[in-house]
Amino acid sequence: MFGVDVGGTFTDVVAVTDGVITTAKVPTDLRDTSRGVLRGAAEIGVAGATAFNHASTHGLNAVITRQLPKIAFLTTLGHRDMLDMGRTWRPPEGLTDPGWRRSFGDAARPLIPRYLRRGVRERITATGEPLIPLDEQHAREHLAVLRRCSVEGVAICLINSYVDGRHEQRLRELVQEELGDIPVSVSSEVSPLAKEFARASTTVIDVLMKIIYGAYTERLDKGLRELGFTGSLNFADCAARLIPADVAMEHPFRIVFAGPAAGTMSSAHFGRLTGVRNLLCCDVGGTSCDISLVTDGQPFVDTTFELEHDLVVNTLSNEVSSIGAGGGSLVTIDPAGELRVGPGSAGSEPGPACYGLGGTQPTITDACVLAGVLDPDGFAAGRMRLQPHAARRAFEALDCGLSLAQRIRYAFDIGVHNIAEGLFNVAIKRGIDPRDYSLIAYGAAGPMLLPAVLGQMRAREVLIPPYPGLFSALGLVSSDRVYSDSRSAYQMLTPEAADTIDEVYRQMEDTVRGRLDPADRERAVFVRTFDGRLYGQTWETPFVEVPAGRVNADAVGSMIGNFHKSYAERWGHAFEALPVQGVTYRVHAVVPSPKVSYPEVPEGDGTAPEPSGKVTLRYLFDEDLTAVEYDRSRLRAGDRLPGPAVVREPTSTTFLLPGQTAEVGRYGELRITND
Repeated sequence: MFGVDVGGTFTDVVAVTDGVITTAKVPTDLRDTSRGVLRGAAEIGVAGATAFNHASTHGLNAVITRQLPKIAFLTTLGHRDMLDMGRTWRPPEGLTDPGWRRSFGDAARPLIPRYLRRGVRERITATGEPLIPLDEQHAREHLAVLRRCSVEGVAICLINSYVDGRHEQRLRELVQEELGDIPVSVSSEVSPLAKEFARASTTVIDVLMKIIYGAYTERLDKGLRELGFTGSLNFADCAARLIPADVAMEHPFRIVFAGPAAGTMSSAHFGRLTGVRNLLCCDVGGTSCDISLVTDGQPFVDTTFELEHDLVVNTLSNEVSSIGAGGGSLVTIDPAGELRVGPGSAGSEPGPACYGLGGTQPTITDACVLAGVLDPDGFAAGRMRLQPHAARRAFEALDCGLSLAQRIRYAFDIGVHNIAEGLFNVAIKRGIDPRDYSLIAYGAAGPMLLPAVLGQMRAREVLIPPYPGLFSALGLVSSDRVYSDSRSAYQMLTPEAADTIDEVYRQMEDTVRGRLDPADRERAVFVRTFDGRLYGQTWETPFVEVPAGRVNADAVGSMIGNFHKSYAERWGHAFEALPVQGVTYRVHAVVPSPKVSYPEVPEGDGTAPEPSGKVTLRYLFDEDLTAVEYDRSRLRAGDRLPGPAVVREPTSTTFLLPGQTAEVGRYGELRITND
């Protein structure tokens, strides 16, 4: 099995063959990310692999940077500004700012400019009956304008179409008649759920991802076949569940946030192996720090997520909070003369100054090179020699009154503080006590920075898993294949509603069963849930269990009981006297897949581990300190490493501070605690 995580700086490739894990880490080619994937696959050897599981941030980065194709948006007449209006929410920093505007609106960086958003005469009622017939001539007039504008795709979202999509389907036919064979997404198929804006924004993202990933998938599949790959190509969705590539490309909005989600899945899998079931997951790469939560062995999954504030995508996703803090975070001086770290990043091109590829601004990586934490000769398994003199020049060029030692120390401390603040925000949002959780640090820079966070967070420990620099990619070989469907229908949960609800589930299960490969139909496990609310509420409680089999009056009673139980667990209180309304109904077909198993390391004999050398740590403390260096591959289970110490491996470096101790676990994991 292969797992590939395409990041903004590096592409991580892992292969599991007969229990043996092989890894490769190659720079991401931002001009065509498939090149890095194929390069890593060729380096390890993909011929004969049974599965190639893929996750990427390419589509996400395209949205964030607005490197997007030109597409159009068709909706009901009078509603074309719904993409600007959003949900009318403001973030905390915008509440007192009269000039604040949404990033995705026309006042800032629109996904679709207003002149490409068109309203068509039609109207379906909330009960699914046509109030105003679709005016086809009016639609063709708008399509003639869009043809002259040379749009590359069209998103269609009509009012109440989640109840009846006949107008959307006819409008798609008109688009193809007038504009030819271009990608078209209709909301009644992409996201047949209530709440118009979320459905519209999801449909827009879907058609963008069709254009971005369509040709990419073809190039990737062709390149893999040329390398001798004969297995199945799967993409991970936003909950790191695997979907066959052809199924994923039907509605690719589900894969836009797959990379960060894979790290959470990998953390949950490794936590279950080691008995650590409560985890604050921290993936620190070159560009960002992605933070997520695993409680009692399960990731926190939500029904939607935001690409930007209020830019909503309707898909199940591991809840991940991203901040601009990574090894490539730029160290700058603000107009007040104060030193800042992030959120900007040097990326892979040109990269930190010490890469010697043209970068002139200092980064956290440059600070760690000058401090002695990173080995200039052993970076990236020795394939890249770092240049400390270039890092020094970059820090010296900063326009401020601080000494060189202060610049380096403050840069490191501020970078660590930024990560700690992000972790605190997630803990507060979810109401957890960090003392009950372990920090699991991965990504190339995670083990280097997270031990320094431990004193601020007061968590139980920092857990450094095996292969931390490629840990997210390992999540792609720790997941199952899942086929899903969902429908919205506002329905009071009463015995009389049983037949209606049963029909909804049977239709979805038939649809999902039709997507399954014949070999998977016997192995698939069907799981039903629904999102419900107390009658009169606006927001739903998701993932309430639904009994299998025919939905009758007794099953509806179980649904009501399960809702009140889930409501109490999620919100802390229950109102069992109030009626329950079902809103969204979900079906998942889970096809179990083989998962990565980590080899156990030999037991130590009670003697102290043998160091591989010593290094002088400069700038980070009041005086220079001597730290012991260890080669991680030579550590044994039960070994104890007192700080200050540096543990080196091909894809990452672990940095223990004075007053910390790391103990090696049975799978080679490092468990770091404050003395």
